[in-house]
Amino acid sequence: MATGEHLNTADPARGGLTPGDLILALLANLAWSLNFLAGKIGVSHFPPLLFTTLRFSVLLLVLLPWLRWLPGRMRPVLVISILLGVLHFGMVFTGLAASGDITSVAIATQLYVPFSALLAVPWLGERLDRQRVAGIAAALGGVLVIGFDPLVFRHLDALAWITGASLVMAVATILMRRLSNVGVLTLQAWIGAVATPSLLLLSLLLEQGQMAALRSAGWLDLAAPAYSAIGASLVGHGIVYHLLTRYPVGLITPLMLLTPVLAVLFGVLFWGDQPTWKLLLGGLLTLIGIAVITVRPVGQARA
Repeated sequence: MATGEHLNTADPARGGLTPGDLILALLANLAWSLNFLAGKIGVSHFPPLLFTTLRFSVLLLVLLPWLRWLPGRMRPVLVISILLGVLHFGMVFTGLAASGDITSVAIATQLYVPFSALLAVPWLGERLDRQRVAGIAAALGGVLVIGFDPLVFRHLDALAWITGASLVMAVATILMRRLSNVGVLTLQAWIGAVATPSLLLLSLLLEQGQMAALRSAGWLDLAAPAYSAIGASLVGHGIVYHLLTRYPVGLITPLMLLTPVLAVLFGVLFWGDQPTWKLLLGGLLTLIGIAVITVRPVGQARA
């Protein structure tokens, strides 16, 4: 896992991934996909905002040595920390708690890709060619199909939370693309420092039963936020940031499409999800759309 790299310092390598880096990419997908299962286990016992608080408190404790003041860069770092730590993850785990399955959540979280492509037009001056417009339409259409699945339709509030979380993630992604000379672990440490007290306050204001949940928590309940912090954030994100310092974004991003596929598989195997044809069709359309957005034509430069 990379500890010294900085955002926006990628030095693209030519050719495909080495066998070792391909294994790392697979491990990142595995770490992220298991996070949906860990999150579902966690929010089934803890109130979702309390679970998110526990997640970031673990992350903060682990990354405390990397928490340092960044002169001239604190404003964007704090904004990103609020967007990702408080809003994005708070909404993700609230949506996961409200959902009847893992599958629909795992697929709907991928909406941040088309949202990012759309926001990059006014904020970064990027252009949308026909390929990317078609990909965005397919991805959004796929989520609409998912919304008509009977199980998802009974939990449209969950789909709304996840859609909102994806939009917030897209905004944070744009801001992170503008951020330079900030260590990945330092940024994650600040996210933990901002999110932990903020989410705890929101939990105290909006939720009930926190002490009862903490007193009755078993080892699996406590392992869920610990895994979400260490497995998903440190291992998963650490691997991806490491790969992005060695390879083009257009080579790494499509590989991460394996994450929702594995999450669906784990939902079926370990949570009892029973995806219907509407959910599978919508998921396929969404993933195809995201692949179309992220995979650029041969010879075309990618930002």
